[in-house]
Amino acid sequence: MRIAQIAPLHERVPPRLYGGTERVVSFLTEELVRQGHDVTLFASGDSQTSARLVRCCDMALRFNPAVRDALPYHLIMLDEVRRRIEQFDVLHFHVDLLHAPLMRDIAGRTLTTLHGRLDLPDLAPFYAAFRDLPLAAISNNQRGYLGNAHWLGAVYHGLPRNLLPFCPNPSGYLAFLGRISPEKRPDLAIEIATRSGMPLKIAAKVDRADQTYWETKIRPMIADNPDVEFIGEIDERDKAEFLGGAAALLFPIDWPEPFGLVMIEAMACGTPVIAYRRGSVPEVVEENVSGFVVDTIEQALTAVKRIRDLDRAKVRAEFECRFTAERMAHDYVDIYRQLLSAQRRPEKVTTRNGSQITWRADRVSPSPKLTGDGEAQPISASR
Repeated sequence: MRIAQIAPLHERVPPRLYGGTERVVSFLTEELVRQGHDVTLFASGDSQTSARLVRCCDMALRFNPAVRDALPYHLIMLDEVRRRIEQFDVLHFHVDLLHAPLMRDIAGRTLTTLHGRLDLPDLAPFYAAFRDLPLAAISNNQRGYLGNAHWLGAVYHGLPRNLLPFCPNPSGYLAFLGRISPEKRPDLAIEIATRSGMPLKIAAKVDRADQTYWETKIRPMIADNPDVEFIGEIDERDKAEFLGGAAALLFPIDWPEPFGLVMIEAMACGTPVIAYRRGSVPEVVEENVSGFVVDTIEQALTAVKRIRDLDRAKVRAEFECRFTAERMAHDYVDIYRQLLSAQRRPEKVTTRNGSQITWRADRVSPSPKLTGDGEAQPISASR
């Protein structure tokens, strides 16, 4: 298939540090290429991929100090996608809802994976207005918030099988990895670790929006607890050592987490997960196999005591069975085939006066493949 992957521009693909959506887009893109598909990636110019890259801005917007507003860059990218639509069989969007009005007339050739939370009240009327937009969720829990949307399925995230090595012999600390924000509840992670008597290492980014929360709530808690170490953002290489060395990952979230990529990253290292029962957690964590699903601090403390009861090899096996990039790509290809099959399906057509009925079969238009040797294609200012 000729597939376009359209990524957000906030981070490069894959991101240097934090960036769940862009990381998943990278894993999916590379696996689709490995499986023999003709893939074009629309992303920031500093992205790295074996697919054909269309540079939609010079660098990841988060790291460009000249950028004040990300919206214009995303609109430029979507215009470029629109100009090239006949070069693809399927266009797979990862940019939430921005593209919906531009792609309405070809919605049947598109798939949109919704990576964010869907419990916000403003989203329901939008997706009610765009009922023809084919959607993929990243968990069944996430999909439940928009019951009347045009869902084609739920596809769990996946990682390359060899990305994070199995670590059978961890050190004696608990880990928190992600973002410093109220919904991620690093304060609960600190309390659980402190009360359990185990050291805690926190590897996390602090967004501007959460700066006050960091300064007034979390930073003082870290300063008051000598067994809590704040590391900051880490890259993929450091992540393997950080997660692999942990006795367990603490994931005490307080929001409807759509998936939680860090949970399967920990599992890939053989590290069990202790997570609060929110959002996708019960779908991802297999109780008493890859970790424990808890509802209270007291239950989390009990889970910490039971870490040694879990076989880290079985935690890794659970990852390999359910959460590889290969499985994720196969699931998406199945959905792509659904889209192509629907375009070829006969459609009943009635004339304007209602006096005649005919049958029409819509087919994917044969269009030439992109030319080139795999080098990145920049967006041209002149058409």
